[in-house]
Amino acid sequence: MTKPKTEDELISMREGGQKIGRIREELLAASVPGVSLLDIEALAQKRIKEEGGIASFATVRDYKWATCLCINEEVVHGIPSGRVLKNGDVFTVDVGMVYKGFHTDTAGTIVVGGKDHTSPDVKRFLETGKQTLDEAISIAIAGNRIGNISEVIAKNITRAGYSVITALTGHSIGKKLHEDPMIPGYLDRPIERTPLLVAGMTIAIEVIYAMGKGDIVYANGDGWTLSSRDRSLTAVFEHTVAVGEGKSTVLTAERP
Repeated sequence: MTKPKTEDELISMREGGQKIGRIREELLAASVPGVSLLDIEALAQKRIKEEGGIASFATVRDYKWATCLCINEEVVHGIPSGRVLKNGDVFTVDVGMVYKGFHTDTAGTIVVGGKDHTSPDVKRFLETGKQTLDEAISIAIAGNRIGNISEVIAKNITRAGYSVITALTGHSIGKKLHEDPMIPGYLDRPIERTPLLVAGMTIAIEVIYAMGKGDIVYANGDGWTLSSRDRSLTAVFEHTVAVGEGKSTVLTAERP
């Protein structure tokens, strides 16, 4: 189980989180037509090193990259490759960093080429995920429970006509990238039977969802990349959050 962090530990995680938040935005800004996934990965490696951190994901057994990069129907764990981005691709950047001994983890999804290549349906799809993450963060406060977060994610995503990918979840985070308890985007038990949120807990809230059905399969033959079974578009929005009394703090915000 994750342990509540001390004030000094939270300061370290806030500093590292702001650094990786800036890097996330730089990676998304660099994700333009003609750029390869390996180009994005190289930039991530460079910037993490410049900021005094190490790549969080490279601490996972058998994973050697700083990023997980997914296009269109790919959901998570996409390995950087020579594949080139093109206008209209729905592109997810997931990146993490270890700084002063603590992990922070964050992700965002954009349309390559910007608004000129974004249909109204895709715009609504992505806005739903962003708004859902914001609402989930707002209730990540001491005295609430993990189930309160799960309920918000499930209600918002399904109400919009999309599907939560239930095989994948958010997670607690700290000295390890993945700690218990997990933060699912759905409820499988009464809220009062889910773990209590305590001030000082640090959690990575993830909204992981598909435009179609929520079933996933391994793709690309690399043993890592997971895609929607029906090949519908997917997206991920994630922040690392510190639970507080009455208000949570987004540690991976680009700015304080």
